[in-house]
Amino acid sequence: MFPASRAPTLLGRMVRNRWLYFMLLPGLLYFLLFKYWPMYGILIAFKDYQPFLGFWDSPFVGLKHFERLFNDPNFIVLFRNTLVLAMLNILFFFPLPIVIALMLNELRHHLFKRTIQTLVYIPHFMSWVVVVGIAYIFLTTEGGIVNDLLVYFGWEKINFLASNEWFRTIVTAEVIWKETGWGTIIFLAALSGVDPQLYEAARMDGANRLRQLWHITLPAIRSTIIILLILRLGNFLDTGFEQIFLMLNAMNREVGEVFDTYVYSVGISQGQYSFSTAVGLFKSLIGLVLVVVANHLAKRFGEEGIY
Repeated sequence: MFPASRAPTLLGRMVRNRWLYFMLLPGLLYFLLFKYWPMYGILIAFKDYQPFLGFWDSPFVGLKHFERLFNDPNFIVLFRNTLVLAMLNILFFFPLPIVIALMLNELRHHLFKRTIQTLVYIPHFMSWVVVVGIAYIFLTTEGGIVNDLLVYFGWEKINFLASNEWFRTIVTAEVIWKETGWGTIIFLAALSGVDPQLYEAARMDGANRLRQLWHITLPAIRSTIIILLILRLGNFLDTGFEQIFLMLNAMNREVGEVFDTYVYSVGISQGQYSFSTAVGLFKSLIGLVLVVVANHLAKRFGEEGIY
């Protein structure tokens, strides 16, 4: 430990570690230019933005666009649809990467494990256009494989793609198929850090695979699960514009219209940029509140949280 008079100053430590700070610069510049600097644009949520007047000369209108959003007769429907899809993603999609990672971690045949990993990663690299197209081929009433099977077994065809009852199930299933494999990467990385001696000691004590999973594996990745859940809550109301937009039609709009598609159809298509920004800011505030509350609860129960 340095004596008080010889302790390096902040400037001294920065000079000593100058190359580390130099390597930090690209990351800092990226966040400043592409994440923080554009944030000033949220001010148009409080203005009647007119492109020909410009950003600064457009009139300030306070909370007018937020009042319009909350008084909009579609607000309750939009909030309900967005909330239901978000909850379905948290309940059914979020746990699956953990389950798949645990199952992959139990595989001992290296080639088989790599093959399964590759197969579950592939859907992530497909665009939503391709995913929705595949769903259409499978589910359409005109030659779709699923409906052909229903007819073969004596049931009637179901118009999955134009049905309020099936819309949320199909959307959630598409998300699970596309992103579950990719979501396992972080959990597999966390599992690789578990000390093998813990498993060896457990086996010597007579613990079977299930007990090893419960008492060693799950506690080892518990903090990773909580951190990813908190981060996920930050995008809680982001249901994904592209997928929902491609799945929407006149028959399922009642349950399929969400904030993301409403912003496009009302805000962007009709040039109401201030209103669409207000909707986006409302979603971000909900996410921020959820992150703060979840982080507080995590710390209260002895976890690290994200800050």
